[in-house]
Amino acid sequence: MTHHFACRVYYEDTDLAGFVYYANYLRFIERARTEWVRGLGIDQVRLRAQAGVVFAVRRIEADYLAPARFDDLLDVVTEVAVTTPARLVLRQVVRRDGADLFVAVVTLVALSAQGRPVRLPAEFRAVIS
Repeated sequence: MTHHFACRVYYEDTDLAGFVYYANYLRFIERARTEWVRGLGIDQVRLRAQAGVVFAVRRIEADYLAPARFDDLLDVVTEVAVTTPARLVLRQVVRRDGADLFVAVVTLVALSAQGRPVRLPAEFRAVIS
């Protein structure tokens, strides 16, 4: 299952050289993951309130391939790479006109209200498998 999220580069996203500041790619992929989960029908606010479970990034491996610039229209692609009962690994790519600019492998885990790792919620596992 592939999810696409359109993202425009604003002036505030760029550095002095006019390129997207490196940390902002993490913001772009975070927004895309949030919209991906919402698109799956998972209400993260309800999940936290009722089950005490939240998602957290455990690890990110990122490659910066080419710069994005002010006013570029980006496509953030999210795909499931690996699932286990306790973690989810996603591959996320930021593209402009079909060219890869940034590639990340993101490992997500579920945490309890006390901040301890727990199994991914069953309703979530059901919709991503």
